[in-house]
Amino acid sequence: MEKLSRSRDADLTRRELVDPQRIRGRGAQSNAVGRFEKHTREGFADGWDIVEALPMFETVEHIERARTIITRNDSPDIGFDRSINAYRGCEHGCSYCFARPTHAYLGHSAGIEFERDIYVKTNAVEALRHELAAKTYRCRPIAMGTNTDPYQPAERKHKLTRQILEVLLETRHPVLITTKSALIVRDLDILSEMARMGLAAVTISVTSMDHKLSRKMEPRASSPARRLEAIRLLAEAGVPVSVNAAPMIPAINDMELERILDAAAAQGAIGAGMILVRLPNEVRDIFREWLLRHFPDRVRHVLALIRDTRGGRDNDPNFHSRMRGEGPYATLLRQRFEMARQRYKLDGKMRALRTDLFTPPKVESDQLSLF
Repeated sequence: MEKLSRSRDADLTRRELVDPQRIRGRGAQSNAVGRFEKHTREGFADGWDIVEALPMFETVEHIERARTIITRNDSPDIGFDRSINAYRGCEHGCSYCFARPTHAYLGHSAGIEFERDIYVKTNAVEALRHELAAKTYRCRPIAMGTNTDPYQPAERKHKLTRQILEVLLETRHPVLITTKSALIVRDLDILSEMARMGLAAVTISVTSMDHKLSRKMEPRASSPARRLEAIRLLAEAGVPVSVNAAPMIPAINDMELERILDAAAAQGAIGAGMILVRLPNEVRDIFREWLLRHFPDRVRHVLALIRDTRGGRDNDPNFHSRMRGEGPYATLLRQRFEMARQRYKLDGKMRALRTDLFTPPKVESDQLSLF
């Protein structure tokens, strides 16, 4: 800590992290107010020396009525132009999640509240039907799992992802799914049927083969073993499945890159991807606090390596380089990935999903016909 106090990250030595007993199963170590809020809060000693027991941060669900459910983007470095997120916030609790800053738009903290306050778009299926039925709609693959995981714990209760898949199967609409949850195998009946028509592909994210490390990195996601089992079951059901070794964090899980690809290939994965850790906006501090809690002896080293890949900064927002990083470390990591991908035969290109089978759904008009 003495060396840390004299470093660029000296502010970490003054951080007050939440009592670990209150945040069991959570990734973030603090709950700073959202960046758009007018007021802030901080603890202070009132002189009574009485510490009252504070409650756990239990999950709170908020019902949301979405005006639209398909989100479009024109980013040149991702392979889709539209996505669906039936939930906002994510209980998986990954400290490095790049979606955390979006919770600030809801008046929440990007810290613990991002994984505690889950917004459920209960009218997602209704909204999807209306959007797909629009005369101006043009079919392109819809991505799920781009912002928050479609199979996070809330999905067990609400089944919104399954209902969305039912609509996509009915309309013969292609879908790309990314998840860290083994819950996806619940929907094998739908996914296998879609895959037979060339309408579905899945990517399972695996960050570590070490169960203890995985629990620290993503406390409420499925274990590595369950994710590998999901890859096997998807592959056996005929669903094209890839593995995403993401994010790779220097000096934390980067040494496992080859092992992850090897294990996924053995279970039937046919493709692989990799993304270097990103630290946009509030994620920077949330991730640094996570490091301080779990790897205090590596804080300076890990952050120095990350900054080496980002031109000396904590984050690089530029297209393309934001995903892969730059510099010697990033170059070596990409070389290792390419060699491993070829070695384990994960370099096969996925077949393009079909869009020619799409049939718009029938929806009831909001107005009665005049005739």
